[in-house]
Amino acid sequence: MLQSEIKLSFVELGNFLRQFSLEKNTKNVSVLQNDLFYDDFISLVELSQSHNGWFTPEQVYFSVQSWANALTEPNLNQWLSTYNFSKTTPKKIGLVLAGNIPLVGFHDFLSVLISGHDVFVKTSSNDQHLLKFLAKYLSSIQPEFNSKITFVEGKLERFDAVIATGSNNTARYFEYYFKDKPSIIRKNRNSVAVLDGTESHEDLVGLGEDIFRYFGLGCRNVSKLFVPKGYNFDNFFKAMYEYREVIQYEKYANNYDYNKAVFLMSNFQLLDNEFLTIKEDSSYSSPISSVFYEFYDNLNEVNSRLNNDSEQIQCIVSNNLIENSVSFGQTQQPKLWDYADNVDTLSFLSKI
Repeated sequence: MLQSEIKLSFVELGNFLRQFSLEKNTKNVSVLQNDLFYDDFISLVELSQSHNGWFTPEQVYFSVQSWANALTEPNLNQWLSTYNFSKTTPKKIGLVLAGNIPLVGFHDFLSVLISGHDVFVKTSSNDQHLLKFLAKYLSSIQPEFNSKITFVEGKLERFDAVIATGSNNTARYFEYYFKDKPSIIRKNRNSVAVLDGTESHEDLVGLGEDIFRYFGLGCRNVSKLFVPKGYNFDNFFKAMYEYREVIQYEKYANNYDYNKAVFLMSNFQLLDNEFLTIKEDSSYSSPISSVFYEFYDNLNEVNSRLNNDSEQIQCIVSNNLIENSVSFGQTQQPKLWDYADNVDTLSFLSKI
């Protein structure tokens, strides 16, 4: 199967996904296989919350739109322009996927296929349906995918290399189990924001998107703030008020109540707006409904700290206060060439 054929199939998938949004689903008669898949996909999105309580229609549609925006021919061409897979001998690549946010493993799935390999997918129990549906769509427009895509129900076996994502605890198991194979093993990471007090209201509203999207469950969600000594959180909380409806989701509200109670019983000092707590803490990984913060004296010390802790950090948000930082509100819309953990997946796949 030629890479050009694989690429065009993903462009068609992007056209299919572009029909769906939280505001309005709009059927496009020119999209391939729509009669077979359009209505079923809407039903799947609406049912997703019954499969995983965190996968509300709003969150699933956001993920779908993000991938629709990414899967265009110009984006794919730009991403692939620096790689050469013309001499690739197809290998069997195992994927062990996380399930914390909708379609979280899609980039690995895309990377394996676009590089000419065959993919063996072990989905998370928390996200079993969406990727399988998209794989079925791909196979309907290009039947050769049937032999290149396998979903594994039991133990992952007979693979040549593996990409596995999990917690720090499961990563130790992965590193032992896959020690004899080429691998990418992903662990827990968190994202941070660095503020200096000059941020506009719009910047801070964007920061709220980085905090609350997917209820804070993703590694690209901001869970830690670095703020200058004496920072006044009033403007921060005014901006966060835009996201007050998050407390209407029962699972989020339960986490807010529980984590707030734990903090208070431990006599921690909190700032609280009735749907988000912020707590001074040196850790990066805050619980759902909470964000940690830490004061700094100067940006050089923040830069040094983040460099030293780079293996714990997924991305950094700021108004260019830190080199290579992401703009406010953009953490959950990575480009195809924004690799998880800064590990170039296509480079890895090109050398197997």
